[in-house]
Amino acid sequence: CPSLSPPPRHSQPHIMSDSILDRVKQDLTDAMKAQDDVRRRALRSLRAALANKEIAKRRAGADSSLEGQEELAVVQKQVKQRRDSIEQYEEADRDDLAQKEREEIEVLEDYLPDRLSDEELAERLDAIIDDVGATSMADMGPVMGRAMDELRGRVDGNRVREMVQDRLSD
Repeated sequence: CPSLSPPPRHSQPHIMSDSILDRVKQDLTDAMKAQDDVRRRALRSLRAALANKEIAKRRAGADSSLEGQEELAVVQKQVKQRRDSIEQYEEADRDDLAQKEREEIEVLEDYLPDRLSDEELAERLDAIIDDVGATSMADMGPVMGRAMDELRGRVDGNRVREMVQDRLSD
């Protein structure tokens, strides 16, 4: 008799050849077997969002399979939507619904790359600023463009903007 315990959380990123959609499908099956309502709810929503993105891409005439960055963008959008919902629920004193959204964010974050710490981000940004030769706020555009290209999915854009502004305004 197979165990009905929840599947292990993904502390290590999967091999990059696995698409996020493939992982979601497998993890959804595991969540259903384990009767894990939170994971099942979050993964069904993510699977639907990924499928909708593929359909939109197909309608645009492109190959319908999503690239890794496109899948990552869908996961990030799902997390952002839930964070926005949490704010609205808290304003409406619906802590029960806000908690459901927080639980789903925890599930979805398993599909995002590890986040950069402030120290790691500062090191990366200092290297980018030096490489670009930025000396003032006038150079913020090229620094931000390069930083977001290199760090996409691992850090919030607002956090990058604030740190770049602090470094270039000195």
